[in-house]
Amino acid sequence: MEWNLIFFVNSILLGAGLAMDAFSVSLTNGLNESRMKKSRMCFIAGIYAFFQFAMPMIGWVCIHTIVELFSKFDKLIPWIALVLLVYIGGKMIWESFHGESETDNEKTKKLTFSVLMIQGIATSIDALSVGFTIADYGLLMAFTASLIIAAVTFLICMAGLVVGKKAGAHLGSKATLFGGIILVGIGIEIFVKSLFF
Repeated sequence: MEWNLIFFVNSILLGAGLAMDAFSVSLTNGLNESRMKKSRMCFIAGIYAFFQFAMPMIGWVCIHTIVELFSKFDKLIPWIALVLLVYIGGKMIWESFHGESETDNEKTKKLTFSVLMIQGIATSIDALSVGFTIADYGLLMAFTASLIIAAVTFLICMAGLVVGKKAGAHLGSKATLFGGIILVGIGIEIFVKSLFF
């Protein structure tokens, strides 16, 4: 593979495709925290961007070292994403019906660091397979492609958070229910897609 315009365009398009799940989760997070500060938005988008960078690189390393083990693990990826997203989304749906009325401060505490980590892994785990796509790249090209994917993810997630914040302010208490349904839907979509493609 050569350094050319096609390489950069492919990396950008790959980043946009991979970031769609992270966009939907960002939208959900924005719905839940309609008063989220810009610094927190950057932090959340940064977590998703980090995982979208790390997963293709991990996949690339696995392809160049432990190919057999990685190809067996590849079959588990949709199951892992399904379990993580259905768990988080189901918990949000349950809380929307059984939670007590909360202040804005208590709502902000819902999205903990551990939940963000789980979301980051769940929405980017399919990017491990990108290791196959960029397997013919050298280390520097794979690293650059992963950086481009991360940058695209960051921008797309920031857009999701902004849209979610605006919608969350209008949806009020129904935002948690709506967000939970979105997360469960994403988990099912990743799993079903893996059965047919």
